[in-house]
Amino acid sequence: MAAVSPEDGMSKLDISGKDATEGSNGTAGQHGKNGELEPGDSDEDEAEDGEEGAGNGEGAAKKKKKRKPRKKKKAGAAVAPGQSSPPRVEVSKLFPDNAYPIGEEVEYQNDNAYRTTSEEKRALDRSNSDYLTDYRQGAEIHRQVRTYARANIKPGMSLTEIAEMIENSTRALTGHPGLEEGDNIKGGVAFPTGLSINHCAAHYTPNLGNKTVLQQSDVLKVDFGVHLNGYIVDSAFTMAFEPRFDPLLAAVRAATNTGIALAGIDARMSEIGAGIQETMESHEIELNGQLSPIKSIRNLNGHTITPYSIHGGSSGKSVPIVASPNNTDRMEEGETYAIETFGSTGKGFVRDDGEVSHYARNPDAPKNTPLRISSAKGLLRVIDKNFGTLPWCRRYLDRLGQEKYLLGLNCLVQSGVVNDYPPLVDIKGSYTAQWEHTILLRPNVKEVVSRGTDY
Repeated sequence: MAAVSPEDGMSKLDISGKDATEGSNGTAGQHGKNGELEPGDSDEDEAEDGEEGAGNGEGAAKKKKKRKPRKKKKAGAAVAPGQSSPPRVEVSKLFPDNAYPIGEEVEYQNDNAYRTTSEEKRALDRSNSDYLTDYRQGAEIHRQVRTYARANIKPGMSLTEIAEMIENSTRALTGHPGLEEGDNIKGGVAFPTGLSINHCAAHYTPNLGNKTVLQQSDVLKVDFGVHLNGYIVDSAFTMAFEPRFDPLLAAVRAATNTGIALAGIDARMSEIGAGIQETMESHEIELNGQLSPIKSIRNLNGHTITPYSIHGGSSGKSVPIVASPNNTDRMEEGETYAIETFGSTGKGFVRDDGEVSHYARNPDAPKNTPLRISSAKGLLRVIDKNFGTLPWCRRYLDRLGQEKYLLGLNCLVQSGVVNDYPPLVDIKGSYTAQWEHTILLRPNVKEVVSRGTDY
């Protein structure tokens, strides 16, 4: 889920978004960099081994060639064994021992290289096993839901159909339908499913009665989150159905992978932003016979994630996606980040526009804020008991049976008790794309917990 900011020597990546060189804050650990074969690794190695073993005499006397090691695949199977279609089997039943797949692990380098073998740091990491289990379970749920969604989202579907496909699957796989009071706070949907089209970059989900239908010529950003006990996995991808948009999607995916490569303990936000922008803006796209630059959307950011707070609360940090020399923040051990980038064929700057759907409780609002409308008090109790500080949308209130709540909701927003998050748009006629992953800065290794075989 996007974070907005006020106006105010990196890894090279190829067009597919895979790292060509390692970032300054890590090299691939037990799951490899991205699960692909490295240069020099190929399936021909197996054929060579076969030829060596087949020959007698002269062939048998030759020195056996050394087989090159292979990279392990990224976490998350393309098709989950035992899962239904659509996904409805609780993931905890597929992993009864709670041994969920580990994300992509990346060893720290340079001044932090000692962390890999430090017994103190490894012991500290082992002491955090409970929260890692929740994160990895959430990540596996995200992978299974998005695998189904990516295979089934097609032009002609309504945005409401797509949102409900994702959200119903998430609720089923977490085992938290969210209809009983407090159930959604235990686990389930972490925030409204973002389904932003074309020049709309973020914070759009259909309200009740929305008739918008996905078109063949659309560029769709799909941003959804899963949480268990407040530990939020936030990951997003972009879909397009015409190959002319491939350069846009590739540029943004590459920029996100740059951000991930540069992220790490003690990493400077300013350097991460500069690296992301350099990657993003090294790409161009041809649309309607005109070559256009792809720009980083300068007032959108990645962000910290803390329990039950998608943007890390009032002390949260932003991860810029453009050069930001005045940002002196650094990443620290134990933090969790959503590394997300947005690219645009427009101005590279978004503004609020359109009907609001996203809301969240303002945790800094005074406890006894006076509310002049009585219905607002009852609505606030529903919000607190069902969502707490997690974001929600109007469809979720409808699902809980709330009716005629708009007057009370507007009162809560105007009183500062609830924050509203309008859709964020670039200029009309432009196209935007987004890719996002959640990373854990564990004491001894960086884990891209939401990484999968798809992205």
